Amino acid sequence: MAYWLLKSEPHTWSWDQQNKEGRKGAEWDGVRNFQARGNMRKMRKGDLGFFYHSGDDRCVVGIVKVVNEAHPDSTDPTGQWDCVDVAAVAALPRPVPLAEIKATPALKSMVLVRNSRLSVQPVTDAEWRKVCAMGGLADPPQA
Repeated sequence: MAYWLLKSEPHTWSWDQQNKEGRKGAEWDGVRNFQARGNMRKMRKGDLGFFYHSGDDRCVVGIVKVVNEAHPDSTDPTGQWDCVDVAAVAALPRPVPLAEIKATPALKSMVLVRNSRLSVQPVTDAEWRKVCAMGGLADPPQA
């Protein structure tokens, strides 16, 4: 199993909206970047990811679980783009701002720090544990 970070503008798709979808989850649609699409194609059912609010918020706010592997994105009329379905697992007790992540030496190699524009990105086991701890999860869920 693997860990990921999925970014969304809160005015487009927020943590609250994701949470309302319940266990069935929702498509992580609208991604139009080849590298992000490739990352979604690597995702497996049961993988976990951080839900990241981009835009003005710029912080990790929750954890999602992949409930359906890559399939055609229903918002893409060309058939070129894929998406995965994710369901909310838990909100972080304390959102973790990008500024804090960037200021943490143990996270200096995190993709979010090096390529903050990539909307779907891998997260290492060590990064997963560190960000979960920063967000107040002493016993983070494991993929």
